[in-house]
Amino acid sequence: MNFPSELKYTKDHEWVKVEGNTAVIGITDFAQRELGDIVYLDINTVGDEVAKDEVFGTVEAVKTVSDLFMPLTGTITEANDELNNNPEFVNSDAYGKGWMVKITIANTDEIEKLLSAEDYKKLVGA
Repeated sequence: MNFPSELKYTKDHEWVKVEGNTAVIGITDFAQRELGDIVYLDINTVGDEVAKDEVFGTVEAVKTVSDLFMPLTGTITEANDELNNNPEFVNSDAYGKGWMVKITIANTDEIEKLLSAEDYKKLVGA
């Protein structure tokens, strides 16, 4: 499994790439392997401010449907529309083409509460 060290992680298996006051968010390699083949994403919160730990969308896999939880409070500025036609990018490139949303971060103090790659590895037993 892949755990890029430049990213931050959550206990709910999202990854976060912080770029100034913007964050790019997706689900981890571990999460996509647990879910199985991703077939559909529903993210209808673009333009909304979503609080940390609130649901910002859902991901549907062959096995199940799972909620996507916001790792940081912020306004969703963009969803990865390419995933509408190519949800398999989440499985094949979770940390690249498989990103889900971009947000403007409302509270940068929350970044410190995210997990490092090493802490996330321990959480998932890798």
